[in-house]
Amino acid sequence: MSDNPFLRASDLPYQLPDYRRIADEHYAPAFDAGMAEQRAEVEAIVTNPEPATFENTVAALERSGRILDRVSTVFFSRASAHTNAAIEALQAEIAPKLAAHRDAIALDPRLFARLRDLHERRDALGLDPEAHRLLEKLVDEAVRDGAEVDEAGKSRLRELNARISTLSTAFGSHLLADTNASAVAVDDPARLDGLSSGAVSAAAGAAAARGRDGYLLTLVLPTSQPALASLTDRPLREELFRASVERGARGGDHDTRAILAELAALRAERARLLGFRDHASYVAADSTAGSVDAVRGLLADLVPPAVANAKAEAAELQEAAGDEPLQPWDWSFHAERVRRERFSVDTAALRPYLELDRVLHDGVFHAAGALYGLRFAERDDLTMYHDDVRVWEVSDDSGPLGLYGLDAYARDSKRGGAWMNALVSQSRLLGQRPVVMNTLNIPRPTDGEPTLMTFDEVTTLFHEFGHALHGLLSDVTHPRFSGTSVPRDFVEFPSQVNEMWSLWPEVLARYARHHETGEPMPAELVEKLVAGRAYGEGFATTEYLAAAVLDQAWHTLTDDVPTADEVQDFEARALADAGITLDTVPPRYRSTYFNHVFAGGYSAGYYSYIWSEVLDADTVEWFTENGGLRRENGEAFRTALLSRGGAVEPMEAYRAFRGRDPEIAPLLARRGL
Repeated sequence: MSDNPFLRASDLPYQLPDYRRIADEHYAPAFDAGMAEQRAEVEAIVTNPEPATFENTVAALERSGRILDRVSTVFFSRASAHTNAAIEALQAEIAPKLAAHRDAIALDPRLFARLRDLHERRDALGLDPEAHRLLEKLVDEAVRDGAEVDEAGKSRLRELNARISTLSTAFGSHLLADTNASAVAVDDPARLDGLSSGAVSAAAGAAAARGRDGYLLTLVLPTSQPALASLTDRPLREELFRASVERGARGGDHDTRAILAELAALRAERARLLGFRDHASYVAADSTAGSVDAVRGLLADLVPPAVANAKAEAAELQEAAGDEPLQPWDWSFHAERVRRERFSVDTAALRPYLELDRVLHDGVFHAAGALYGLRFAERDDLTMYHDDVRVWEVSDDSGPLGLYGLDAYARDSKRGGAWMNALVSQSRLLGQRPVVMNTLNIPRPTDGEPTLMTFDEVTTLFHEFGHALHGLLSDVTHPRFSGTSVPRDFVEFPSQVNEMWSLWPEVLARYARHHETGEPMPAELVEKLVAGRAYGEGFATTEYLAAAVLDQAWHTLTDDVPTADEVQDFEARALADAGITLDTVPPRYRSTYFNHVFAGGYSAGYYSYIWSEVLDADTVEWFTENGGLRRENGEAFRTALLSRGGAVEPMEAYRAFRGRDPEIAPLLARRGL
C-alpha cells in the first residue's frame, strides 16, 4: 500500500494521474482505502460536537473522498477506453460495493440532520450564491436519494442500488464483448468495392490486430454502420446491418435482454420507493425539462413531421434503388448516391481533405483560440494509459488552465462511441485545475498511412471538444459544480454549440486541406458539402426520436415489465404507439445495445440531445447575428455558461447569456421540420 500511487495526489503537472506507476493490482486496494477514508471523514463530520456550519459540514463533505475520487476517475476511464479481463472482473466486483458506499453516506440520518439544520438557517449564514446553491442541492439530492424514506425502505433501497449497479456494469461488458464478436470478416477484397483505400486499410489492420488474414469490418455503437454508405456488395451490406442490429439478442453468453428487462423493473421499483410514479419521472424532476409530460410533449410534436420527411426520403430512395425493394441496409448506400447526384458530393472524396492532425490543430484548436484565447502545447513528456493518447497543456492570457488528452483510435479494448472524461475536476476549494479527455473511435489506418476522417467524425470531434471546453473553462469553487456537472438535458448544449465551427467558413478553410498537396478543399465542394449536410434530416431525426421514444417507454413502466423474450415485441409496440413504423428507419439504438441508457448515465434522459439542441440552435443564431467567430462572443458564452458549470441554475445561465428564454424555431428550421 505504501507504493500505491492513488494514496496521495500525483506530483505530475495538474495532478495528472501517474500512469507510469499505476498497475492493475493497485485499483482494488485503493478503492478499499478510498471508501474507508471517506467513511471516516463523514463520521468525523456527523460526530462533530460543534453545531453545524457550512465549513464543518458542507465544505468538509466536499473535501472528503480524495483517494476514492482519484482511483475512480482513472479506473472507470480505463474500463471504458482500454479494458482487460482484470479490469472487467474488478468492475463487476466493485460496482455493488460503491453503490453501498454511496448509500451509506446518502442515507445517514445524522448527516441529513446537519444538512437540513443548515438549510433551515441558510438565509442567515451569509453564504455566497454558489455556496447557497450547493447547500440547497445537497438537501435536494439527499431527499431524492431516500433520506426521508423509513428504515425498511432504506434497506430495500440499498439492495436495489447494488443490483442496479451490478446489472449496468454487466450490460456494458456483455455489449462490448458481443460488439467485438460481431465484426464481419471478409476474405475477398473485391467484396469491399466502394470503400475508400483508407477504409480498406483500416479493415485490414483490424483483422491483423486479431491475428487474422483478410479484412474485418468492426462495428460502431449506433445501428447504422459507416461502411453501409459505400459498399456496393448488397449481401455484405445486409450481413453488416444484421450484425449490428442483432447485438445482444442472439442468445448465448452476451445476450443483454434479461439484463435490461431486470434493470427496467428495478429502476421502476426504486422510483416508486422514492415517491415517483416511474423512473422517467424521477429523472425528469432533476432536469431542466421538469416533467415526463414536457419530454413527451416535445417528442410528440417532433415525431409526425420527422416521419413525414423520412417517408418522402424513402420514396425518393426507392426510385434510386429501382426494382429491388428498399431495405434498411440499402438506405445509406442510396442516400449517398442521391446526395452525390444532387449535390455532387461523394463523401469518400472529402476524406483526403480531412486529416486528423490538421482538423485538430487548424480546426478545433483554432476555433477555441479565436473564441476563448486558448493555446495548446503538446506535452510529449506526459504519458497516459495507452500509447495512442496524446496530451496538450492548455493556457490563455491569464496563464495555464489545465491539460487536454485525446484518445482517437478504435480498438477492441475500447467501448464504442465517443465521450469526454474529467480525470481531474477544476475546483478552487481543492486547488485543482482540470485534466480532461476526449475519446473517439476512428478506425486506425495501417502504419505510415494518414488518418483520414469522414465529416461525421469531424463533427463528432468538434462535439466532444465542446464537452472538453466545459471542463477546461470551469471556474467554480466547489467540485460538485465543476465543468459538466449540470443536468443531463443541459450537458449536451455546449458540445452541440461547438459543432457549428466545423462548418464555419473561416475554420473550414483552415483545416479542410488535401493531406498530400495542402490545397484547400475546392470552393464548389465546400458549397456542396454545406448544402448536402441538410439532406437526410428526415432519416436522422426519425432514427434519433425512435431511440428517445424507446428510452422513455422502458422508463415510464410502473409494473408488468416485459420479460427477456418480450423485448422485441415491446419495442415494436412502443414505436407503433409513438407513430414510428418505418421498417427502413430503425432506431439509432435498439434496446439490446442501448449503452447510453442501460450502462451509461442517460437512462430516461436520451431525449436530452434534442432538448439541448433547442438551446443550441437558438445560440447558433445568436453567434451568427453577432459576427460568429469573435473573441467578444466567446467571452460572453464562457462567462455566462461554460465557466459556471452547475454553480448556477442552467436556464438562469441561459437567460443571462441570451437575454430571453430559448425559442424552438431555429431547431425546426435546421431539421427541416
